[in-house]
Amino acid sequence: MEGVRPGGGPPAGGPGSGSASGSGSFPSLFPPGLHGIYGECRRLYPDQPNPLQVTAILKYWLGGPDPLDYVSMYRNLGNPALNVPEHWHYVSFGLSDLYGDNRVHEFTGTDGPSGFGFELTFRLKRETGESAPPTWPAELMQGLARYVFQSENTFCSGDHVSWHSPLDNSESRIQHMLLTEDPQMQPVQTPFGVVTFLQIVGVCTEELHAAQQWNGQGILELLRTVPVAGGPWLITDMRRGETIFEIDPHLQQERVDKGIETDGSNLSGVSAKCAWDDLSRPPEDDEDSRSICIGTQPRRLSGKDTEQIRETLRRGLEINSKPVLPPINAQRQNGLNLDRAPSRKDSLESESSAAIIPHELIRTRQLESVHLKFNQESGALIPLCLRGRLLHGRHFTYKSITGDTAITFVSTGVEGAFATEEHPYAAHGPWLQILLTEEFVERMLEDLEDLNSPEEFKLPKEYSWPEKKLKVSILPDAVFDSPLH
Repeated sequence: MEGVRPGGGPPAGGPGSGSASGSGSFPSLFPPGLHGIYGECRRLYPDQPNPLQVTAILKYWLGGPDPLDYVSMYRNLGNPALNVPEHWHYVSFGLSDLYGDNRVHEFTGTDGPSGFGFELTFRLKRETGESAPPTWPAELMQGLARYVFQSENTFCSGDHVSWHSPLDNSESRIQHMLLTEDPQMQPVQTPFGVVTFLQIVGVCTEELHAAQQWNGQGILELLRTVPVAGGPWLITDMRRGETIFEIDPHLQQERVDKGIETDGSNLSGVSAKCAWDDLSRPPEDDEDSRSICIGTQPRRLSGKDTEQIRETLRRGLEINSKPVLPPINAQRQNGLNLDRAPSRKDSLESESSAAIIPHELIRTRQLESVHLKFNQESGALIPLCLRGRLLHGRHFTYKSITGDTAITFVSTGVEGAFATEEHPYAAHGPWLQILLTEEFVERMLEDLEDLNSPEEFKLPKEYSWPEKKLKVSILPDAVFDSPLH
């Protein structure tokens, strides 16, 4: 439950008076991490010392459901010279370490990121006659924050979020999000580390698909060139009824299609409804790839496997001349999660975490024949995986949202994979890797052409390459929702 009030609490009133600081006489009221973010807000809005705020009534660290302590809402007059309209500017407090006393984030030093290393912002076009900011963006930000806290997956500029619903629960075409650096807010050094500001940008479905097929940064640049679609400060207009490709049809062919051909896709993986079967052994075999047991407990992804998949997804966002999958036995890699508190991760493990088989006991197995299963939404991304990733020497991972299954497609240019040209199908526990040659990828793209128009075929749909001992099925969602699957 949240409440709206003038900003007279910790993030607003006190620091504005100049009498309190991180080491002042009211440390419990004005924590240094919160004070640092508020100082950046005061730099931008010196005439709004007490903005309206949406505040979590029961704080997350007291057992409440909302990770963000506050969301401040400012009125921004825009910049007429740059054709930037007046808008509402929302700033979150809580993804970074506000308190420094381990109540939410474990303090790991001043040199690295504070908490998750960022706060969220959002710019919403102000409607004519609107005297107060709508509060729905605060709940949107809380939803994204819950995802970050629960998954430990941090956001970066250029990331996209598939939301599949109007952001304001209306009938708007703005149903997904991209993330970028806030154009006005600068990184803040706090006593608990560095905080950057990532801005949410609302986009249409067609723009999300273009970002998936190419990359988020490229689509953000296009949005900046179209004033009604965001303009230079990427302001979200929930009333926008046209995509940038409808506004300027040349953008698709001249920018996006050419970008995909030249750069490939920066989308390295997705959470999906997916599964795989080892067809080279009987289904009743107790050592099936997804059901090997010790005693009565099913196998689950080990901690190191989980971390490798996460690192695979993070590294895939980069365009490397020689893509590399992190080695299975590697320790945590450099990056935002390097110093993440293990206590938070442990608290989010499955209740069956004690049943996880030790990593060193799980052997890598070569498989003769495999059957891949995807729901329609995940299957529609296979051409992107093949054309935008593998043909550019990269990798792509599907991580099941309903279990521990993971499927990674790799090309011959990816180092560190346990699938090889000699043994193209290999499994490490419930994680399957499939190595596809360029020649086979080209053939699969031809055979999977109808996946580009999924509305034109009926489910289930099956594709098979007998000589490669590979089968792919596109199945209804209900198949993956069944507890027996």
